Amino acid sequence: MSVTVVVIGGAGFIGSHLCRRLAQGPARVISLDNYFTGSRENHVPGVDYRTGHARDIASLVPETPDLVFHLGEYSRVEKSFDEPALVWDLNSVGTFGVLEYCRARPDAKLVYAGSSTKFGDGGLGRDQSPYAWTKAASTELLRNYGVWYGLRHAIGYFYNVYGPGERAGDHGTVIEIFRQQALRGEPLTVVSPGTQKRNFTHVADIVEGLVLLGERGEGGDYGLGAPQSYSVLEVAAMFGGPVTMLPPRRGNRMDAELDTSRAAALGWRAVHCLPDYIADLPGDSVTQAMLGSRP
Repeated sequence: MSVTVVVIGGAGFIGSHLCRRLAQGPARVISLDNYFTGSRENHVPGVDYRTGHARDIASLVPETPDLVFHLGEYSRVEKSFDEPALVWDLNSVGTFGVLEYCRARPDAKLVYAGSSTKFGDGGLGRDQSPYAWTKAASTELLRNYGVWYGLRHAIGYFYNVYGPGERAGDHGTVIEIFRQQALRGEPLTVVSPGTQKRNFTHVADIVEGLVLLGERGEGGDYGLGAPQSYSVLEVAAMFGGPVTMLPPRRGNRMDAELDTSRAAALGWRAVHCLPDYIADLPGDSVTQAMLGSRP
């Protein structure tokens, strides 16, 4: 039976990988993206791409989908201090529009990309940045919509996703930032103290988790994270070469509690590991830049 799936943020890093996975099956896949961090270079053949803000989903996607994946929010901790109005607009306003869209379509199921920041530092991470707070608030509002209106949903919590198609720059991820610095032969910039640990999780594992949540997930607390955690300094050592320490930054949690038991009950587990990914990064110039700087 053919189904219609909407991926909000479908031209972004994770969203494009999800669209590619979904496009391999019989589903009709619609992407809605405002291209704030998404790129048309990420478009997948066979996917119907539409441009706009998540708050306007009702007019931009008038269809009645069977499944909605909401990956289209602002997603950087440190940068969120500089632009709280944008964080509020993309996260709180946009997500409210998505919830109302799904409420008007009782047969639709919403899979929401939560953030592991709310579990950081014993739960204190929830209030450590505008990004973390809006993401935590959105998960709570979604759960209430489930109680108030019977909205079918599943919430997956992502843990530091990496893989092909990452971005660098202000809205980038640490693995891609390190990769590009190594490519240029520059020191790797580590935010102090460098001992903060993360569960780096490959995007392919995240996508498989999302598919399972769409098929069988119900409710919240589906942690999608690799079991191994590494400090940022340990990650820098995997690349090799000199390191430049940067001053501490607000919102930079030291750790995050990881619980993948509910996801594991659906049959999910992380199968990729970060050291292998870094060792196998494609491109002779990148490899040489990294290997050549190692002692």
